[in-house]
Amino acid sequence: MLSSFRPLLAVLCLMGFTLAPAAGRAQDGPVQVSSGLQYELLQRWDVDKLNHILQVDTPAFAGIPVTYTAARSAVKLYRVTYSSVIPEQNNRPIVATGLVAVPETQGTAFPVVSYQHGTVYGRQEVPSFPDQSPETALMIAQFAGQGYVVIGADYFGMGTSQEPEGYMVKGSHQQATADMIAASRAVLAHLGLNGTKLFLAGWSQGGFVTMALLERLEGAGVPVAAAATASAPLDVFATLNGFLSFPRPNDASWVSTLFILSSFSFENYYQVPGLARSLLSDEYYDLARRAYERQPINPQDVPTDLRKLIRAPYFDAQFFAASAYGRLVASAQAYRWIIRSPVRNYYGESDEAITAGIGRLAMTYQQAIGSGNTAVQAVSTGPTSHRGTFAQAVPSWKEWFDGLSRP
Repeated sequence: MLSSFRPLLAVLCLMGFTLAPAAGRAQDGPVQVSSGLQYELLQRWDVDKLNHILQVDTPAFAGIPVTYTAARSAVKLYRVTYSSVIPEQNNRPIVATGLVAVPETQGTAFPVVSYQHGTVYGRQEVPSFPDQSPETALMIAQFAGQGYVVIGADYFGMGTSQEPEGYMVKGSHQQATADMIAASRAVLAHLGLNGTKLFLAGWSQGGFVTMALLERLEGAGVPVAAAATASAPLDVFATLNGFLSFPRPNDASWVSTLFILSSFSFENYYQVPGLARSLLSDEYYDLARRAYERQPINPQDVPTDLRKLIRAPYFDAQFFAASAYGRLVASAQAYRWIIRSPVRNYYGESDEAITAGIGRLAMTYQQAIGSGNTAVQAVSTGPTSHRGTFAQAVPSWKEWFDGLSRP
């Protein structure tokens, strides 16, 4: 796995390179940067659109009023298509996509925020289709509109990818996002720009991916100025076990999709035939498979009662832990290493998907090591829902990153 990472490490470590400006280059179609890497201009979002996202669209999405810093500059949005590999399948080559959002402002050097998106149900509800991704739109409006470059990988199987989705497959998430950072650096250089400090941020599934990416980058010696998450399931085994063994009255009605997406993803990426069928009931297996494959279904047909969807033995915690699915789920954690970069994990007290305990988990673990590792802080956003936690966290991320990005 690490052998495939060395070329991008060389790119990432060029934190101060510049090339002749090329921002005026015509954008009549895809621009080839190198073999396996191209970008194309999608659209330009002006300041009025960005502020509408901040003042109208996001409060409607989150269901709560939030005050954001107004956008100062328009933003150009580029879809990047880049080569990557699937580490779980002997580094099988694939093609992936992502977004680079560049502020229209003076200067050629900008701090970079790599944003990792949350769970979505449409293949195109991802960064490189920003009009279909409210969370990405918020990051563009709040950060790119304020002078940051915002980038985001679509993850394998999403965007324009022809692969099956790799939901919560840790190695593939790390590969997609790390390769996207390398690709974005090359695209910026082609535009006559360069990134300065690198920040990481993510919500929900993207919080897990953010921390997994941080683990990968720290292991490779790539500097990360800070990483921030909201509602991050940093221990997927503990998160799913909670729904099975200790359900809460406010558990989200959509948690059944977490089992559907993860079981089929693990079956495909770890190449364990029959894994999803071993977990899911016969009655709902075909419906679940169609949902995973993004075939047309009636969402109301997906059971919200886990005891209808999941086979009975999995409600025994010991059986779940010993099962093939449970063992793969247990490997999906992103907090059990000595974290060096500054990290803030935001969590909501009324989050219907992520408990406060899961939200504080990384901090608790790190502070339990010897005299305590204080690099990780857990921050409550109060009695916020899953979406509300994200909406409340973003302006706090911005304020924190602003302080760290100053010379």
